[in-house]
Amino acid sequence: MPARSATPARRSASPHRPRTPRRLVAALALAAATATLIAGCTSGGGSGTIDKTAPTHLKGTVSLWHFFTDREAKVVQTAIDGFEKANPDVTVTIHAGQDDEKLQKAISSGQSIDVGLSYTTAIVGSFCSSGAFRDLGPYVKRDKVDLNDIPKAERDYTEYQGTRCTLPVLADVSALMYNKAQFAAAGITEPPKTLDELKADALKLTTYNADGSIKTLGFNPLIDFYENSPEHWSPMIDGQWLAKDGSSLIGKSGGWKKLLTWQKDFVDEIGYDKLRSFTSGLGQEFSADNAFQTGQVAMQIDGEYRSAFIADQAPDLDYGTAPTPVLDGVGHYGASYVAGNVAGIAKGSKNPELAWALLKYLATDTDTQVALANGLKNTPTLTSALTSSKLEVDENYRTFIDAAANEHTITSPATTDGAAYLKTFQDAWNDYQEHGGDLTKILKKVDADIDAANQLAGP
Repeated sequence: MPARSATPARRSASPHRPRTPRRLVAALALAAATATLIAGCTSGGGSGTIDKTAPTHLKGTVSLWHFFTDREAKVVQTAIDGFEKANPDVTVTIHAGQDDEKLQKAISSGQSIDVGLSYTTAIVGSFCSSGAFRDLGPYVKRDKVDLNDIPKAERDYTEYQGTRCTLPVLADVSALMYNKAQFAAAGITEPPKTLDELKADALKLTTYNADGSIKTLGFNPLIDFYENSPEHWSPMIDGQWLAKDGSSLIGKSGGWKKLLTWQKDFVDEIGYDKLRSFTSGLGQEFSADNAFQTGQVAMQIDGEYRSAFIADQAPDLDYGTAPTPVLDGVGHYGASYVAGNVAGIAKGSKNPELAWALLKYLATDTDTQVALANGLKNTPTLTSALTSSKLEVDENYRTFIDAAANEHTITSPATTDGAAYLKTFQDAWNDYQEHGGDLTKILKKVDADIDAANQLAGP
């Protein structure tokens, strides 16, 4: 996705969604391009010496840079009001509407920034390795912060090679959304659990015009449609990305090969050109004429934020949610892919103790996480918040909450080049779905290209 999502027509009623790597082509490029610049302006990942004990009384001014605007910024402001109320001698200076590009440039130029909140996990590798964000390890250890309250996937994507320079602040989780009315009309009584069921249901739900063109599509199998991506499809096969040494596992994985084969067969059965022609006429993902919201596509993989868009833009849509279907015997049904917002203390912070107190409040306070999730309509990144009775959970949101808490839910690992391997894989998949070819050779080249890029980027 672009660095910012398309602005909905009624922004005040639409949710923010943390940006995930596939949909952040611009952010991936930015993270890679600025990694060297940041490394040249900062050194090391350590936070220096810190007080042996946390301050008993907080006093002073601390800055928070974040990317939220409009209604969403007001939700964040409410959380900050709570922090200032608990610490009456502290003033938080908020810099809203600061996207990742502005944040990265400000840090690399030495501006005084205390806490920075990013909308993508793509920055974690470069920020941790360069020291742009401080190592939070000493603070975590000193204050005995229980990181086990953070689900494993979120713990994984907020650190890089043993250095924890960020904490998660809400996340996106993907799942299947389906049109109940179209299911009933087609005689389908429950959402698909396996990929074979997904394909069979999708073909049954697909209708055609008199000229043979697609009228309505059961499920769009094109890997570059809306949220379709290697990341969001990875739970279908419990997809693995990189080995501990950073080398690519994609071509060595039988699961990925089976998934691409299934997808290509699906595309070919309907016809690539026919699918591309139909897709080209659909509305933009974050517009009111989103194809699922208009009924032109009966099923799609999407995030929890979609429910808020539907409530605003298509309130009469009769839909349900279910876990992402999986390759039978390979994936873990009920699990998902997760990524989200990350926050850290900037290298040049002049108020690191205040910055840490604010960051800890946003990321590790259960009630704060619940309030943010209720207001922003994303999933909390604390188990205690996911299970809180204060969290507003309806039937459709429950699917995403359960997936977020699932022990098999996965993410994609950070690299210093902004997880550029995701785009390498995406590009190869795009070409394969159109032109086909020797899949073994294609995936072997994906591995080789990723390995060469990771070696060039360095540790």
